Amino acid sequence: MGGAPGAGAHVKDSTDQDFANDVIEPSKETPVLVDFWAPWCGPCKTLGPLIEKVVGEKAGKVKLVKVNIDENPQIAGQLGVRSIPAVFAFDQGRPVDGFMGALPEGQIREFIDKIMSGTDEGQQIAEAMDGADQAMQTGDIGGAAQIYAAVINAEPENVRAIAGLARCYLQNGDRERARETLEMTPADKRDEPEYKSVRTALDLMADGPDENEFAEAARRIEADPADHAARYELAENYAAAGRHGPAVDQLLTILEADMNWGEGKAKEKLLTVFEAAGPKDPATIEGRRRLSSLMFA
Repeated sequence: MGGAPGAGAHVKDSTDQDFANDVIEPSKETPVLVDFWAPWCGPCKTLGPLIEKVVGEKAGKVKLVKVNIDENPQIAGQLGVRSIPAVFAFDQGRPVDGFMGALPEGQIREFIDKIMSGTDEGQQIAEAMDGADQAMQTGDIGGAAQIYAAVINAEPENVRAIAGLARCYLQNGDRERARETLEMTPADKRDEPEYKSVRTALDLMADGPDENEFAEAARRIEADPADHAARYELAENYAAAGRHGPAVDQLLTILEADMNWGEGKAKEKLLTVFEAAGPKDPATIEGRRRLSSLMFA
């Protein structure tokens, strides 16, 4: 059975007789996933390559053992496997989690990350990432950047850390370094929300704010607070400057007066700014609360 690129050294087939040597003992050092499958199982053919791909990306920090239940029914029976594909995670010699059915790649990745976070190294990285995120929220951009960089050194394909470091550069006004950092994201991980959030922020900032338009829009609003076109231009300039909070305020002011202004243009821009800011940014949290109040009032 062909494995995913980079997965070969960390994926092997096993039997009922070799299960202890291939799974139980190794799991005392590194988490081991066991994929119970059979040649006739269609969903197994979909799930197997995806698990191998994600395991390969982890570079030995998790292993995968595949067991053909047609030839090796004993262990599957002991674990209560009633349908396949069925995946069990072993850590410290015992099963700790599992799932049945063919999951999409994103959910497989979440499952494996969850298992890894239970290990000492995984827990350290998870705690470091939480600390970096907290530093960002409190304005300690330098401290956050150091932590994100350390995580990238340990896990070069950690998208959350890559995106976090890129956002640090954005906060310091260095769009080019932010762009270069974000390019470190592997091509097959560029659909993850952390990457897409910073990518959206960079796209909004592509041309930078136009100071003349900024001043003109502000003047027009002062003369006529109901000039939504001017307010929209002001929001665009705030977003281009990376000032997500003021951009959200201006767009919500438009929506408070006319939820469908510009045939939904203001609402669409607001959602784009939310994505650029990220789900944990106060501008997004408070903005979504205010938007919900408007929509369901």
